[in-house]
Amino acid sequence: MLAWHAMKTTQAVARPLTSLARHGASRRAFAAPGWATVDPETMSAAQPAEGMNLCGGSWSKSKHSQDIVDPLNGDAFLKVPNTGLDEIEPFVQRMASVPRSGLHNPFKNPDRYVMLGEVCGAAAREMFKPEVSDYFCRLIQRVAPKSYAQAGGEIKAVRTWLQDYSGNSVRMLAESQGLPGDHPGQSTVGYRMPQLYVWCRTVITPFNFPLEICSLQTLSAVFMGNQCTTKVDWKVAIVMEQFLRMLHACGLPKADVDYIYCDGPVFNEVLLRGDAKMTLFTGSQRVADKLAVELKGKDVMDVDFVAWQADHDAYGFAGQKCSAQSMLFMHERLGQRQVDIVGRLAKLAGQRSLENLTNCPVLTWPTEKILDHMERCLSIPGATLAFGGQPLTGHRIPPQYGAVEPTAVRLPIEALEDSGSFDMATTELFGPFQVLVDYKEGQQSKVIEAINRMPNHLTAGIVSNNPIFINEVLGNSITGTTYAGARARTTGAPVQHWFGPSGDVRAGGIHTKHAIQLCWSSHREVIYDYGPTSQIPPQS
Repeated sequence: MLAWHAMKTTQAVARPLTSLARHGASRRAFAAPGWATVDPETMSAAQPAEGMNLCGGSWSKSKHSQDIVDPLNGDAFLKVPNTGLDEIEPFVQRMASVPRSGLHNPFKNPDRYVMLGEVCGAAAREMFKPEVSDYFCRLIQRVAPKSYAQAGGEIKAVRTWLQDYSGNSVRMLAESQGLPGDHPGQSTVGYRMPQLYVWCRTVITPFNFPLEICSLQTLSAVFMGNQCTTKVDWKVAIVMEQFLRMLHACGLPKADVDYIYCDGPVFNEVLLRGDAKMTLFTGSQRVADKLAVELKGKDVMDVDFVAWQADHDAYGFAGQKCSAQSMLFMHERLGQRQVDIVGRLAKLAGQRSLENLTNCPVLTWPTEKILDHMERCLSIPGATLAFGGQPLTGHRIPPQYGAVEPTAVRLPIEALEDSGSFDMATTELFGPFQVLVDYKEGQQSKVIEAINRMPNHLTAGIVSNNPIFINEVLGNSITGTTYAGARARTTGAPVQHWFGPSGDVRAGGIHTKHAIQLCWSSHREVIYDYGPTSQIPPQS
């Protein structure tokens, strides 16, 4: 069985906050931390929370505000700046004022490497406090309803990553490489220097991970000496704002990161007028392409586990994770009656509910649009509805969000040979929807051809314990982060390994030392030559 996916995002549905934060085991209620400016317990239409921009170290409002509605009931429970085109000049000027050599580099202000390591250590300790961990979990749940365990996974990942880069680890990101020269006194050293005018856009980040992606990429940029401007989807951006306020309390200089609430076209103008030299974007392929142009046998193992993992990858947080499983290629053995992988998936998907947020509102596709896409997929020759396909009922989710059952459309691999059907089946849908593709023994080449035709190559899971099959897929495919083996998956990337796409020069990574160095710094070679000058060579 092979699970393959493109970058996707989705929507979720939920229940009242008191249940959101405390479903399952009993949890204590904590007061909001002292550095926090919003309280997830009290955010409501009667008492809306308020977000603010950060520019040059100062927090401020904009002329107009944007109402953010509660994904569970449609109430306007949060007001954030709706920064207009006539208000972006301070952000543009900040970009222009950043020294081309960065805020620090191996020759300038090297003490900042040490300071940032200390900030990471202090921030990790802060996030280990039960009241801080609970605060971020509850705040995430308010803006992107997901289970407490799913929200807690973000907290744990960020906290562990901060631990990893405490102490001397930030300094070590800038380690140099040296070689001896041609004569005494000569040597060459390669240094990691800041990128030019970095304005992160993973930080243009989507809504699906309100804390993890934007926090890691923003700090990664700062580690390498860049002054960073961050923009997060304003539906969830309040979470990153509170994280920045926590970092300031832990010692991060306020001027290191600018933070803006605005719509996409406004920030696009910031990038263009600021002549952005490096933009890291996490989101849809359509926007990524626009920015790139404008900014120049043994396979049936523990079937219950395989089904559980596939359900988790496709429908966890209602399919709104970056690497959610959107297409599942199934070998014919998985369709045998004693295996029935689709039946097992249907059973697990049917257990998901709004009550415990294992199913939740879709924040980017309304219900009607999701169901229309399902119907178009069902029009592909040979396609059938495997399970789901109905809108959710008995909720107050606002109409601009989606609320549907976990859904799967099933079709034969031959259907993907038609270009129109292929485009339809691989359309990027950020929701609890996937396409199941049946293939037979001897059709592995068709599977590999299909996955290489896809426009996005972020993550794949090769679920098999057959090393020959695994090697065949690895050797003939181009997907970036690939999990291979009986426990392979597409979601839940731990922070100790590279996570990012492959096969595209625009691809960026996250998590590791190597990812930070490649994305957020550039190579500079310095040749030292203090050798003797008594013997001048002949003129040439």
